[in-house]
Amino acid sequence: MDQRGLVERARGGDHDAFTVLARDSATRLERAARLILRDPELARDAVQEALIRAWRDLRGLRDPDRFDAWLHRLTVNACLDIARRRRRRVIEVALDPIDAPVTVDPGHAVADREVVDAALRRLDESGRAIVVLHYYLGMSLTDVAATLGIPTGTVKSRLHRALCEMRDAVGTEPPSPSPIPGGQVA
Repeated sequence: MDQRGLVERARGGDHDAFTVLARDSATRLERAARLILRDPELARDAVQEALIRAWRDLRGLRDPDRFDAWLHRLTVNACLDIARRRRRRVIEVALDPIDAPVTVDPGHAVADREVVDAALRRLDESGRAIVVLHYYLGMSLTDVAATLGIPTGTVKSRLHRALCEMRDAVGTEPPSPSPIPGGQVA
């Protein structure tokens, strides 16, 4: 059955139809939540919270064809709520597992990934959400705007600001013109 049919059945109270919709979306939602929150456990909590909200508020969804965008919006909002609650805590210590297997990835891919990950971590949650939705999930800027419930122009300006912050964090600036013999700039 197509997604629209499943959404219609779920709106009518069909638990099995909603289970199929949730199962189809859970991995994608968790990946986005992990990138926004930077914590796998909190990401699972955010996805669970979003799915609970989706089930509870499914009757209010006006356009069943926009279910995915609506679900992404609920997930991003749940991530932002969790991040706000987390900021209020006085002390928080992140513990890395010491028994996790070490994986060796040849080449520069690991280093590049770590640099991007560190730059992404420096962004605030709203900027991180826009970068994740646009670059990691491949959503268009208009879809990101619809998902977050903000104007497209606001998404563009926040994305620009987030990318500038990431460039600053990475330390890459456009190359300045190099001087050539004779005192001229190339």
